[in-house]
Amino acid sequence: MIRLIKYILILIIGFLSFGFITKSKINDKDCQIQIQWIVDLKGDFDFKTKWSYPEGVYRNEFGQLSCDGFCPEGTESMKDSVGKIYTDSLTKFYQLVDTTHMYHSILCEAWSYEIARTDFITAKQVNKNQIICNTHKNAGTHCSLIIEITNDTCIPRIELNSISSPGLKTYFCKSGFIKIDKDLVTKGILKAEFNFDFNNSDEPDRKMFWKGKIYTTIEK
Repeated sequence: MIRLIKYILILIIGFLSFGFITKSKINDKDCQIQIQWIVDLKGDFDFKTKWSYPEGVYRNEFGQLSCDGFCPEGTESMKDSVGKIYTDSLTKFYQLVDTTHMYHSILCEAWSYEIARTDFITAKQVNKNQIICNTHKNAGTHCSLIIEITNDTCIPRIELNSISSPGLKTYFCKSGFIKIDKDLVTKGILKAEFNFDFNNSDEPDRKMFWKGKIYTTIEK
């Protein structure tokens, strides 16, 4: 009986170790993409001139910029029963509600779980040789494209915070390309074109991809 228990424990430890090794392998070199550095990357990047208001901000039937669903505390009392902002509350209302014009930084097409649309990506320089990019989530998009750029390679992945199941789900890249404007990076601007395919561990026969163009300032 004792020998049987020991045998079972050895099998369990073996399976767990295999799982950890497999996960480590997928997380590492298997998903690295070689960067194609381009001098004066061509293409249509006019999307960077388009803008949107912050999520939840819209123009109501009275021509006022208002908010819905994402309103700061206290702003609802500044509206009447039909949603019109009281004239004497306009100044205070716009001190609380952000109506900034947010210029688009990514134009993309993708298939992933729980994705609608995203027009924004942040690129942050975390050290001399590494930039980490992530697309912004919103009410309809609960996944984000992460691109870790280190020297001449990048590791793309999709991270999903599902509303239907707890925890973070990660999908790793299996193939693709990325082209980056070499000169603009030195000036603090990430201009890129990319096309990535990902391992869909939930439905292997269903293609998971993310492709598009980026034009954004690199935050320090």
